[in-house]
Amino acid sequence: MADDSANRVQAGEIAVEGVSKSYGMAKMQKEVVRGCTFTIERGKLTVMIGPSGCGKSTLIRLLAGFESPSAGRIALDGEEIRSPSRDRLVLFQESALFPWMTTWNNVMYGPRARGEAGPETVEFAEFLLQKVGLTEFRNKYPGQLSGGMQRRAELARAMINNPKVMILDEPFRGLDAMTKELMWEYYSRLFEENRRTNFFVTTDIDEAVFLADRILVMSNIPTQVRAEIEVDLPRPRRLADLVESDRANDIKKQALSILHAEAMRSFSRGSKAAADFVEAYLKRESRGS
Repeated sequence: MADDSANRVQAGEIAVEGVSKSYGMAKMQKEVVRGCTFTIERGKLTVMIGPSGCGKSTLIRLLAGFESPSAGRIALDGEEIRSPSRDRLVLFQESALFPWMTTWNNVMYGPRARGEAGPETVEFAEFLLQKVGLTEFRNKYPGQLSGGMQRRAELARAMINNPKVMILDEPFRGLDAMTKELMWEYYSRLFEENRRTNFFVTTDIDEAVFLADRILVMSNIPTQVRAEIEVDLPRPRRLADLVESDRANDIKKQALSILHAEAMRSFSRGSKAAADFVEAYLKRESRGS
């Protein structure tokens, strides 16, 4: 089955060209994304890292086709993205498993909904459960699984639909430190086996360096690409090796220096805004008195 499953893997490439996104009307508009241009390369694991609240989740919604850009263009393999598609599947921070369904039924949900649950798909589902280590838990419900197991079940449920691009929005956030690190190694091995195009969003610099082929470092809101860093570390990767890797530490320092500069810029803007507010308030009070 391993050879057959390899033939199922598709890999697409997404081009983001001058994309901006604003919300609101006229003078009340808030720009969240500004002039973003980058490529999610075919068969690569691209990681986007940036400050919390900078607009990363907005970019995910644009890539998924849930929303449209205010300006610019996003295309998958040259075709403009205008709506959601099974070619681009998103794993969000929150679990999306149906609590009333077993692991098996959750994994098979997509094919069954499309009327494609034939013998070949059943065989592929069995293969995926084995790959994610959940064969013995096929009849368990999500509430009976650990957090890491639930994440693995969601990976299998996404992969059975054979998307060209997997989009992951901080999928391991909320897991305890040990489970999170185990999931990094597990997910990295899974990627290395199938080389599907992956776009992974995080706020964790260690997670970014360990997983990525390339890191996009984003600015504060309105978010822009501040830097693209190639992660030329050999695969397969082990956390123990990266801790002692000079190259891994150099990449980490480079990304952190940019993120620190963005944090300081945001703090300065926030301090000025606070000072302006206090000054205006005091002037208003003095006039009232």
